[in-house]
This record gives sequence, C-alpha cells and structure tokens, in this order.
Amino acid sequence: MFELTSDEARLLLNVAMMAIGGNRFQTAGTILAALERYRPDEESLASACALLLLNAQEFQRAVDFIDRVGLVKFPNSGMLQAFKGIAYLRMDKLNEASEPLKIAAEQTTDKAAAQLAKDLLK
Repeated sequence: MFELTSDEARLLLNVAMMAIGGNRFQTAGTILAALERYRPDEESLASACALLLLNAQEFQRAVDFIDRVGLVKFPNSGMLQAFKGIAYLRMDKLNEASEPLKIAAEQTTDKAAAQLAKDLLK
C-alpha cells in the first residue's frame, strides 16, 4: 500500500487550501478526497473540507458535513463549531449560529477558532 508521510500530507493540504482560496473547488475537492483516503483521522482535513463548502457558498452542505462527519470524528473541534456558526450566519439563521459560535468561543485548545468565534459573536 502507498504510504503518505506527514510532510507530504501537509504539502497536499496546503495545495488544497490554495486551490480553495483561488476558487478552484473541484481541484481542492479532489485533493481533499485523496487525503481522506490516506489520512482520515486528521482534524485539519475535516476543517478544510468544511472551508471548501463555505467558500463554494454551499452553506447547508457545510452544516451537514460538519454535523454528520466532522463533529462525529472530532467532537471537541472549535474550528468546526466556528465554521458551523459561519455557515448559519451566511444563511441568515442567527439563532442557529449562536450555539456553535459560543461553543467555539469557550473552548481553549484552538485559540484561533475561539478568537474567530468571539469576533463573530460581537
């Protein structure tokens, strides 16, 4: 079986993130799907998949992915909670956005996710 080192996985994830930033969603999706096959237990991969859906403006699909896959695998992920709140905000569902943003803001392991959520709650 093919082995993917941590450095190679990180490089591919960075390429996928650049593709997301460049609105090359199909390319990013292909890279992320390949990474999922070899590194299914990476929280950063789940966050990248959620970010892809957010940037593609597929907000309900982002929430569904986060609930059915991301938070099932990584229930303590502040970033996934923050992304879920963002998706609800983008759908103008302010009441639904509040809970995941509060969860993200209150957690202490991922300071970037906590700060993002706190900024959005203001």
